This record gives sequence, C-alpha cells and structure tokens, in this order.
Amino acid sequence: MSDPLSHLRDRLAPIHDLNASAAVLEWDQETYLPPAAHSARANQVATLRTLAHQMLTSKETAQAVADALPLLSDLEARDDDQSIFDAGLIRETARDFEYAQKLSPDFVSRQATAIGLAKEAWRHARNTDDFDHYAPHLETIVALNRELADLLGYTEHPYDALLDQFEPGATTAQLQQVFGDLRERLVPIVQTLSEREQPGLGAVTGDFLHQAQWDLGMKVLTDIGFDLSRGRQDASTHPFSTTFDRTDVRITTRVDPHYFPSAFSSTMHEAGHGMYEQGVDPRTARTPLAEGTSLGMHESQSRLWENLVGRSRPFWSHYWPQTQVAFPDALSGVTLDDFYAAMNHVAPSPIRVDADEVTYNLHIMLRMELEIALIEGTLAVADLPRAWNDAMENYLGIRPATNAEGVLQDVHWSLGTIGYFPTYALGNLMSAMLWDACDRDLTPAHGSLDEQMARGEFGPLLDWMRTHVHRWGRAKSADRILRDATGGPLTAEPWLAYIARKYDV
Repeated sequence: MSDPLSHLRDRLAPIHDLNASAAVLEWDQETYLPPAAHSARANQVATLRTLAHQMLTSKETAQAVADALPLLSDLEARDDDQSIFDAGLIRETARDFEYAQKLSPDFVSRQATAIGLAKEAWRHARNTDDFDHYAPHLETIVALNRELADLLGYTEHPYDALLDQFEPGATTAQLQQVFGDLRERLVPIVQTLSEREQPGLGAVTGDFLHQAQWDLGMKVLTDIGFDLSRGRQDASTHPFSTTFDRTDVRITTRVDPHYFPSAFSSTMHEAGHGMYEQGVDPRTARTPLAEGTSLGMHESQSRLWENLVGRSRPFWSHYWPQTQVAFPDALSGVTLDDFYAAMNHVAPSPIRVDADEVTYNLHIMLRMELEIALIEGTLAVADLPRAWNDAMENYLGIRPATNAEGVLQDVHWSLGTIGYFPTYALGNLMSAMLWDACDRDLTPAHGSLDEQMARGEFGPLLDWMRTHVHRWGRAKSADRILRDATGGPLTAEPWLAYIARKYDV
C-alpha cells in the first residue's frame, strides 16, 4: 500500500477531475451553449457534481483522510514549503470531507439542477427586465441556501454558515462591524467627492469600436502576465473566471461599444483572478489545494489589477499612445489628463461592475444587507426589487430606473452563491495591504511600483504576488498569507490611505 499522503492524493484526483469537467460544461453554458440546451446542461452538470460528491463522502475517502490525519501535527511543526503543502492537503481535505458529509447526494443534485435553470432564467430576465420570470428560481435558490445553512450548522446566525464557504472563519457579526466602521468613514468621502466639480465621462464614452477594444484588452492581458498558452478570454453576459487546471484558466469580459471602461476593467479584473489560478504551485494539481485560499484573497488580486494597476496614472501614461492609435475618432481632442480623470470619475451609479473604486464598497454592503434579510426570512423575494431600490437610495442616493440595472444586474444569486458578495469588499482592503508590502519590497531593486508601471514593467509585481500569494493555493489560510506577506492582520487603513492620497480627501 502507498503511504497515506500518496493514497490521499490518488483518491482526490478523480474527484477533482469530475468537478473540473462540470466546470467545463458550466463555462460552455455561459459562452457558447445553444439557447434550447440549458435544461439538458443542468442535468449533465448535476450528474457530475453528484458523482464527485458521492466519491468525496465515500467510506474509501473517509479512510484515506483518517489514515493521513495522524501526520498533520508533525507536518505543521516542520513548516518548510513541502510540509506546508502536505499539511494543507490533509487539513483542507478533512474540512471538505466534513462539509460534504453534511450534504446528501439528493441535496447536491437539487442544488446543481436549480442553479443550472436559474442561470438561464436570470439571463432572460435581465435581457427583458422581467423580474417575475426570475423570481420563482430565486425563491428556490434562497430556500436551498437556508437548507444549506441548517445542514452545515452555525452558532449565531445562518448567514455565518454561508459566509464560511467563501471566507473561512468570517462571521456575520464581524463583517457587520468591519463594514459598519468602513461605511462611517467612506460615506463622507463619497459626499465630499460628489460635491466637487467632476470632469465627466466624455473621454471614455463614444464610439469605441468593439474589435479595437478587444484587441487592446488582449494586448494588455498578455503584457501584465496572463499566459495565453494556459488560458483564454471569451465573451459572456456577465464577466467571470473559471479554472479547470492551472494549465487551463478561462476568463470572460463583455464589450460596450459606447463605454470603454466596461470591457477593459472587466478584463483586468478577471485577469487578476486568472493569474492567481495560473500561479498555484504544480504540487497542488488535482487536489483541493489547487485554487485560491479564500474568495477575499481572490478578490484582492482582481481588484489590485483592476484598480491599483488599471486605473493608475502611471499605467495609462504608458498605454496612452497605444490607446490613441486604437481609438483615433473616439479620442480625438482628448488628452491623457482627460482620459485618466474619466477613468477615475467618482459618482454614485447603479451598476456595481461599472462603479468607481470609491463607491464600490457601498454596493457590496447593500448586497450583504439584502442577503442577510433573505436568509433570515425578513425579506421576501417578491419584495426584493423595492428593497433593492430603497437600499440603493439609502447607500448611494440614487434609484435604478429598471430592474435590469437594479436587482437583476448580478449573476451571483442565480449561481447559488449567497454569502459571496462580502468578499469583494474584503478583497479591496487586502489589495491595498499587499500593494504596500510589495512596493516596499520591490522599490530598492526595481524602483517604485508606479515607476515600474510607467515603464510598462509588470513582471516584478506578478512575481511578488506569485511568491507571497498565488503559489500557496489553499495550503495557507488567507489570514496567514496576509500576515506573512504584510506583517499584520486585515485592516482597512491602507485602503483608506490609498483613497485619501489618490483623491485628495
């Protein structure tokens, strides 16, 4: 018989393959699937997810985990690279096994089927501004998440169990405290900026040809380090990223021919996710470690590349000549100052993915508030559009004109991922912490990150992230990665300092 760790890896490999195969089908559903095939695809995905779940919860897997667990304490005490990966494999597999044991194959199948149908219902509802078409599917998703919370168990609040899927260890009370404090300091900043004379969006609106946007996005994608030999970009209704293996990472974007930031920011955002997945250590292949350690840490990468890089003046000073060539008509008479100001225009707006980096966190707080109410049962799905619009007015001072730009704008609930949204705001805070640490480490040898971007050099930044964040996958927790890389725990101070410095508030 092989040693316990080898046996555990052998047991996990086909489970990973089944889930990766389901992910391929889900990616295809979002990009190329014929419209009439969604019901069949939901069944196909449900079958694969159910088989993977059955293998994970089998007595054979239970025995493999039990055989490996006695090795854990010694591995954790060693703390060298290989021991960290081996300990992480045992720890995270045990966590996944315990989690999966709480879910019956029937629940997994019902959940996968409901998600498959809800995604198409959401797409139709968003395109037609018809919330009533989507509402029954969302009711099913909410009911399944309440059931999921009960199955997983919680001490204080059912939302805790849902949060823990995406940000292990996070609780509703903790996030309400963190976000409450952040909101208290952020709302006055938004108000101050809103009262200033704004440059407007004219420099980034107009006739930005679809193909030219795509070509520029692909050029920058490769420049910053997304490996097209191990990934690709396609179009989808809602930008997303997915990974089948570190050698096969897919990202998507959506192009608005009249608004430049939509596609470009989406490409940068999803590239951040994709480069994280491409950067995990090969030792994690076909195991639960072969992905980001938490969704907050994942969002730290997407938000870092989208905002701290892709909205910075040094970045655009480098790419400005190429951008002018790509869009000679749309940018006729536009200066770099005009363009940079428009890319960083701050004003409350209804669409989260198009929101500026200052108001973005308020969009997240709004969604978390509504999710908690849905799970508590204090808000009915039928009342969600009104509650959404009221919350939007409360948080941002605006009301969406349609449900398509309101409650129907995000795909996440149709994916069943209630508890996911808070990780976007956590990622913002983490991104600034990691940026400051990286800038401190790289400046002596390479110059500041601003100086590197002005030269079009992104390799040192990506290499630093790969060394301190990406390569670990789930072998290290988000808290440990953050402490090891930055020297301290999560704090909002670097992000608030970045906003204050950039926008002079």
